Amino acid sequence: MLHDGQRALVVDPGDSDVVMEALQRLGVKLEAILVTHHHGDHTGGVDALRNATSARVFGPLREHMPEPLTRLSDGDRVDLLGWRFQVLEVPGHTAGHIAYVVQPQGEAPLLFCGDTLFSAGCGRLFEGTPAQMLTSLTRLAALPDDTRVCCAHEYTASGLVFAHAVEPDNPALISYQAQVKTLREQQLPTLPSSIGLEKTINPFLRTHLAPVIDAVRRFDANALGAVSVFAALRTWKNQF
Repeated sequence: MLHDGQRALVVDPGDSDVVMEALQRLGVKLEAILVTHHHGDHTGGVDALRNATSARVFGPLREHMPEPLTRLSDGDRVDLLGWRFQVLEVPGHTAGHIAYVVQPQGEAPLLFCGDTLFSAGCGRLFEGTPAQMLTSLTRLAALPDDTRVCCAHEYTASGLVFAHAVEPDNPALISYQAQVKTLREQQLPTLPSSIGLEKTINPFLRTHLAPVIDAVRRFDANALGAVSVFAALRTWKNQF
């Protein structure tokens, strides 16, 4: 949720109840709902919230979504609550997945990337191809390093276990894993992450680097070329 003290918007509300509770607790009115893709854990609360608040709904152009909504595609911009959101198409997890980037004045940018990028991981390829997902992740990695990564699931600790298997000697990863362990023991979130951090610890943003390529080829000797290395890494994670 983002709010200005009076008005709010939410991203990917899978559950309407927690959103309604937060609206009441903060004393704010829901004006908009942004959705990244069609999966139920991201859309399950949309209808109830729309009906309760008359909030406007925005979502991807090419996916089956709860109507009515304003459909968005790559390069679109949406002005909400005084902020301008830029839309990026990032297919891979689903065929029409989109992400939203916003630059609040005086703050680091915010990226709402759904299930495309996780901290230390990425989403499964349910509908898209490895080439699409690699292109999408490369696009996100090109955002400014201070961009805050607001991904949709707290998968960081488990993602780091796999990342460590890929790069056991990565000092940044080892340090971050210790930080995450401390946070989770205190039941604190690890998110948002940042693009700069992810480029140092996330194997799915590091498939162009020799340590990751070498590890992937030990898993699959036939992984030759950027897309093949990425595909083999994703297969390894699926089986991990």
